[in-house]
Parts: sequence; C-alpha cells; structure tokens
Amino acid sequence: MALARRISEMEESPTLAVTAKAKALKAAGEPVIGFGAGEPDFPTPPNVVEAAQRAASDPANHRYTPATGLPALREAIATKTARDTGLEVDPAQVVVTNGGKHALYNVFMSLIDPGDEVLIPAPYWVSYPAQVQLAGGEVVAVPTDKSTGFRASVDVLEQHRTSKTKAVVFVSPSNPTGAVYPREEVEAVGRWAAEHGIWVITDEIYEHLVYGGRVAHSLPVVVPEAAERTIVVNGVAKTYAMTGWRVGWSIAPEEITKGIGKLQSQVTSNVSNVAQVAAIEALTGDQSAVAEMREAFDRRRRLAVDKLSAIEGVDVVEPEGAFYVYPSFEGILGREIAGRRVDTTLDLADVLLEEAKVALVPGEAFGLAGYARLSYALGDDDLAEGIDRIAELLSS
Repeated sequence: MALARRISEMEESPTLAVTAKAKALKAAGEPVIGFGAGEPDFPTPPNVVEAAQRAASDPANHRYTPATGLPALREAIATKTARDTGLEVDPAQVVVTNGGKHALYNVFMSLIDPGDEVLIPAPYWVSYPAQVQLAGGEVVAVPTDKSTGFRASVDVLEQHRTSKTKAVVFVSPSNPTGAVYPREEVEAVGRWAAEHGIWVITDEIYEHLVYGGRVAHSLPVVVPEAAERTIVVNGVAKTYAMTGWRVGWSIAPEEITKGIGKLQSQVTSNVSNVAQVAAIEALTGDQSAVAEMREAFDRRRRLAVDKLSAIEGVDVVEPEGAFYVYPSFEGILGREIAGRRVDTTLDLADVLLEEAKVALVPGEAFGLAGYARLSYALGDDDLAEGIDRIAELLSS
C-alpha cells in the first residue's frame, strides 16, 4: 500500500463520519435527526458576517499576511483572554490557526517527541489521541466515570504518571461529557503538573458554555506557577456559531509559540484574512448573541436530561457545560432491539440510525464504551423528536 503507515493506521473522525452519514441519508429523503455534530444550529451573528463582507472587498485581504495571524486579531485575542479569563498574555504569544483543531495539532507537533507520553482523561474528544499519535507520542488514557462526574482527580493522574510523561490534556468544560471542574480541582491539577514539570494543554473552546452558576476556571489563572508550562487553545467556533469559518488560536510561552509559528509557516501559511477579520469583530463587537445562545443551550440541556432520564435503562449524569449529554446505555445492552441483539453501543448506534433514523456517536469513539454522545446544539423540536424516537424504539 502506498499510504504512509501513520495514515493507514489512523481512523477517520467518528463524529464527522456520523454527521456525514446522517446528512447523506437526509439528502436522500430520510427523516434523519443528527445528534452527532458539535455545531451550534444558530447562524453566525450578523455583525460578524457584515465585517467579513467588508473585508472581502478590501484588496489588502487578497494577499498573504503573517503566518501567525493578523496583528489586530492577535491583539484582540490577548485582550479577549484577559477580559474573559483574567489571563494576561502578550499578542506575541498568540498564533492564529485554521480552527481549534488545527491549533491542537500544531501544539502536539511542536511539543511532543516520539516516545513522550501524554495523559488524556477519558472519555475524551476523538481527535486528541489521534493527533498525539501523529506526533509520535504515546497516549495514556486516564479513566474517569460517572461516579466522579467524569473528572480526573490528581490521585488518578498520578497513578498514570511515569518518567516519560511530557504533558496532560485538561479540558473544562468537557467534550463529550459536559463536565466542569470546580476551582479547587483545577488548582489541584495545576499544582500537581507544576510540581512534576508536566506541560498542560488546556482546551478552553467551551469556556462560555457553562450553566447553573458554574464557572469555567482557566488553569494558568488559578495556578500562576503552572503558566510557564501551560498552552491554551481556543477559537470562535462554539461561542459565536462560527464552526465553518475555521479560526482558532494557541497561547503559549514564547519558545513554543515560535516553534508553532515556524511549523505553520511551512504547512498552511496564514488563515483566511476574511475569516480573521470576522473573528476580530466577533471578539470585540456586540456580545449579546453569546448570552442568547447560552440560554438556548441551557434550555435544551435540561430538556435532553429530562427526556433521556425517563427512558428505562438509560442513566444520565447532568452536563454542566458545553452542549453534549453523555448518557449510559449499559442498562440497554444485551437486549434484542428491532430483531437484532445489541451488545455494544456501536450496535446500538447502528440500530438507532437504521430503525429510528437518529444519529448519535457511540462511546467507543471517546474511549468509554457503554455510553453515547448526543449534541443538544440543534433545534428544540428536533431535539425532542429525536429523543422521543430513541425512547419509542428502546421501549418496544
């Protein structure tokens, strides 16, 4: 086979695969409801779109710009970070990337050497382990479960630390579980990492999507002594309904930032200038849409938890952030559904798509079988209808 081993051994993103399959079935006339994509159903705020339209007419945006990002956007990101989290950074620490996923890839490629171990609490977002492996690193999954609210304690992290541990991935709010670490647990993880000289890669993409009075605490703010070994990744996709605009960023110590900039200069050059200008408007302009979307997600969160909890055999830990619910279907497994024995959540996902026309992502994709991820970032009517279809099929 001509493909490089790193590619032939890598799996396609399961979340994107499920979403693509659902969209293909829907395009073919099937009444599919998709819970797969982590994508707000709202349009990008009008002021952001208008800024992009103006930018497209400006010849200055028709040319190459600095690989690390437009200076005005790097400045806006630094200002936004201080405003929203309290972390003071220099714009020179920022690299603008083609989405948050690209920022993470840059970070792993710039930080991880072959053989380095990276601790990743499970369940995890599907791309973390794939990207670590592409960088030649070793993935060390740190198990969590519903008894701990899917949060990794310092004791469990320490059990998995070795002399090869280079970094830990820290995510709050979490994809896929919606877990949010309280301040004291953020502090404990940060102090543990600083004590052992471990790099922290903290993904803050869902920072504004927290509910019930909870707060997304930024680790380098809570533990300043960890800041010199902390890399923050973020972007406009989730907060501003801009998944398709592909603008993210990393914030890192100067040495790492220079390395990331060097890598990006050889791989992508600059992010689309029009999208960068749109991101400036998103970060500096009217923020009212952020609160409106968060309110809608909170309503849908409560609806999803209530309806899923009413299904016999389904166990739900209430998510505190992001826009996902991660219920256990372990009480369903081992049964026959629609004439087919369902032993795994992979089996269950297939049956639900075929029989109920509902697409969700099985827990195997996130490192914890027996569960499944449902995004509630879709319309209220589709959300209710989709879960009703699941309930009807599982109770038949």
